[in-house]
Amino acid sequence: MKNKELWLIASVAFIAGLLVGLVVADSRNSQPVKVSAPSQVAPVAPNNNVQLLERIVQEQPQNFNAWVQLAHSLFDANQPMEAVKAYGRALELQPDNADLLTDQGVMFRRLCWFDQAVKNFERAAQVDPQHIQSLYNLGIVYRYDLADLPKAISAWERYLKRNPTGPSSDQVRQQLDQMRSGFDTRLPH
Repeated sequence: MKNKELWLIASVAFIAGLLVGLVVADSRNSQPVKVSAPSQVAPVAPNNNVQLLERIVQEQPQNFNAWVQLAHSLFDANQPMEAVKAYGRALELQPDNADLLTDQGVMFRRLCWFDQAVKNFERAAQVDPQHIQSLYNLGIVYRYDLADLPKAISAWERYLKRNPTGPSSDQVRQQLDQMRSGFDTRLPH
């Protein structure tokens, strides 16, 4: 067999094992499970993963973990409309999940639904005041999509209060300095 075929078989086996684990975990444990953000999940055969997860959520519509994994897979597969819907279903099951609100907000931004993205990021920051990623994204939308520099500054000041050190903080601080000085350079999206 070719390396590509072996990799595909291994990927499908990995996904199947992951999904069986999700189904078993969901049936045994009603406690919410912390799920990695999509940027931390390695994309593995997204089409097969999405199809398998769609079957699971169709058969088990209350399976929170499967909805989350479906939403993340759609996120990774660059299917923002479908990801928004899957995140919405997961949020119906667990409405105060700051990570999911933020991930759905990113998908709203990708769809150019900036007002909805702002609502999601604000809600995530309200639900979890220490959720810095929502504030970072809020600043991005205000600055680059809505061209509302005062609100971008406000969002990023809130970000720095919660996260004063680190590489992202240095970048935010630099952007704030540029906005305040009137030198508005754009970060790559």
